Amino acid sequence: MHSTARVLVVDDSAFMRKILCDLIAMDPQFEIIATADNGREAVEAVRALKPDVITMDLEMPELNGLEALERIMRIHPVPIIMLSSISDDGMRETIRALQTGAFDFIRKPSGPQSPDIHMVGEQLLEKLRIAVLTKRHSCLFQPVQPLPAPSQSVAPPTTKQKIGFEAPLSPIADAVEKPLKPAAAALSKADKHAAKKRETEPKLPVADFKVEADAAGRSVKPNKPGTNRTFKHLVAIGTSTGGPRALHEVITTLPSDFPAPVLVVQHMPPKFTRSLAQRLDSFSSLHVTEASHGERVQAGVVYIAPGGYHMELAKDSGGYAIKLSEEAPRAGHRPSVDTMFESCAAYPELRRHAVIMTGMGSDGVKGMKALIDSGAESAIAEAEESCIVYGMPRSAVEAGVAKSVMPLRQIAAAITSAVRK
Repeated sequence: MHSTARVLVVDDSAFMRKILCDLIAMDPQFEIIATADNGREAVEAVRALKPDVITMDLEMPELNGLEALERIMRIHPVPIIMLSSISDDGMRETIRALQTGAFDFIRKPSGPQSPDIHMVGEQLLEKLRIAVLTKRHSCLFQPVQPLPAPSQSVAPPTTKQKIGFEAPLSPIADAVEKPLKPAAAALSKADKHAAKKRETEPKLPVADFKVEADAAGRSVKPNKPGTNRTFKHLVAIGTSTGGPRALHEVITTLPSDFPAPVLVVQHMPPKFTRSLAQRLDSFSSLHVTEASHGERVQAGVVYIAPGGYHMELAKDSGGYAIKLSEEAPRAGHRPSVDTMFESCAAYPELRRHAVIMTGMGSDGVKGMKALIDSGAESAIAEAEESCIVYGMPRSAVEAGVAKSVMPLRQIAAAITSAVRK
């Protein structure tokens, strides 16, 4: 058994491979066993070396990061941390990778002199440590069926590539930066308008919050529900590491006639949550949207808290609405699950159902207790057997605030049954 965790670094840029190796080498518990400059070499290295954890670039020649991820998860499931750009296409591909089986992601550092290089290094090492600890639950890293692009079918490869491993996999040369692939589905004009408005409008202090009907300026897709502002039930879901895959399982399983709104906090940086909402919307029979300040809450709509903002449930004479704020992070999180849950606790006239799924830490425990104390009907924690990281659910269970514990595959059916009572 290895005393150190063995890391494979995959990136088509020799410059970036050097940066990543230097960052990882700062922690003696990690050993760089090889580097690869494309997805094909990564698959070869995994077959030959069986690394404990992998860092993987998305855009590479011969075989890109998403394709390599899918192959690796079939032959030797292992935690993979994706390196993502902040372009729209890069964020969409990152979300797809997380739903396909990637453990987590970090934003790619721009270079060794980048002002955030130390923060990126700390984030990378933290995620590597969590990934190595989680790998002990090897049953969680099982081959998964790759998700097709929305409105597209996945064609089988026209040729079968023969793979031959050559050791060592050393940096060869910097590859020319390639344009990112176009996304399978673009944001609607209304979503772009709402996002642009949130980025440019003055930030409202909490005391000045006032609900404005349809402030987002968005319309719900005509073939999806979401026109009913009268509802008796409310579902609130909190998750972190492993959340995109778990959310895909739950949200896409909810029926089209789901009679309640769903509020979701997923710990994720700004802008990535928009891509997450878009991706989930492409597969779900419900309308999934990144929430906007002041928009009315409707049954049959899933609201994803935007990265960098707390999301709360608010109410005025016109009904319930979304409230976003930039109050200080709670326990390092903004959005915070606790903040969302606690806001829902203020409305006992609603039959509320809270869910905490995979994630590191204890965010959501205080909020779930507040919900239970205010009469919430359901308080569900995801079972350890299906969690990528059994942190947030464990904290809820150990604090005694979870009324029920169940594996991921049962959660959608449980909340569907609860809101139909």
